[in-house]
Amino acid sequence: MLSLAEVLDRHWPAYVRQFGAQILSSHRRAVQAILACRTAALGGEVYQCAACSRDHYVYHSCNHRACPQCGQADASQWIGRQKLKLLPVPYYLITFTVPEGLRAWLRAHQKLGYASLLKESAGTLQDVAARPKYLGGELGFLSVLHTWGRQLQYHPHVHCVVPAGGLRADGLAWCRPKSADFFLPQAVLAARFRNRLKAVLQAQPDFRQIPARVWQRKWVVDVQAVGSGEAALKYLSGYVYRTALGNNRIVRDEHGMITFRYKESGKQTWQSLSVRAQEFLRRFLQHVLPKGLQRVRYYGWLSAAAHKKFKRILALLDWQAPAMAPPALRPQPVCPCCQGPLRWIATLSRGPP
Repeated sequence: MLSLAEVLDRHWPAYVRQFGAQILSSHRRAVQAILACRTAALGGEVYQCAACSRDHYVYHSCNHRACPQCGQADASQWIGRQKLKLLPVPYYLITFTVPEGLRAWLRAHQKLGYASLLKESAGTLQDVAARPKYLGGELGFLSVLHTWGRQLQYHPHVHCVVPAGGLRADGLAWCRPKSADFFLPQAVLAARFRNRLKAVLQAQPDFRQIPARVWQRKWVVDVQAVGSGEAALKYLSGYVYRTALGNNRIVRDEHGMITFRYKESGKQTWQSLSVRAQEFLRRFLQHVLPKGLQRVRYYGWLSAAAHKKFKRILALLDWQAPAMAPPALRPQPVCPCCQGPLRWIATLSRGPP
């Protein structure tokens, strides 16, 4: 199996020579972390086998969110925490996308653009849900920013896991949808999202760089029923703690061309795509988020500041959240040579910068 670190080790120097100062600092930090991940540069632990007396070195992870070697255990723990917040009501996965004409501007203004996508999509949901003709209550939901398509193309959008119901403004009743087969209207959500985002971005000095046709066309918001919500959480965990490309998808690196696998939309069958190494790096790095940007956010009565509201909702629904399962015990490390038990004997310090 070919790893992303191996691809970077071979082609990153040429990429730096070509683009130099144009490379964002966030991209440089991500590459440095991936190259150092689970190597002596980050230090580690030394174990000795009690049976054969061999020493084994376990190097530390970088824990960078763009690294495909990190985040697997974090994703499982995140799903477990989110399941505790699920209510006994139907759930919907609502996805906000933007027209292609707006994507270049968002890529050039990532910190502002991504924060605006998250904030205005959340505001859109609350605006529409507050109308008595649709729901008449305040929503509580989580939003996840997602920036990549199946072929690593740039496709920023926001996924929201939303329970079908809300808290009435006076806090005394739980509001249910008017119909079991209908939650919130897609066309109304799309129009409101477009108008809210335009109002925010108009204040930017280079707003006119966005083509006027972006605001004249119909936008798309997808509302999809997802049952209890557990499947949607599992789906989104791949965007929360995993990066745009896992090591298992890189097929080969030959003659300056990188071949990787992707699932074809609709058919869910694996296909292969080959691109030049520098194009591969460009596609991957454009999904490295700006430093400090929160990809996952909680709104309404699911936010950290609304703990009392969430407790009230549990009382209104006569529902008690299940107890959190105790963390699984880590298995005893064993020697890869003789399967004997390993014991820790020392810590390796980090290498020099």
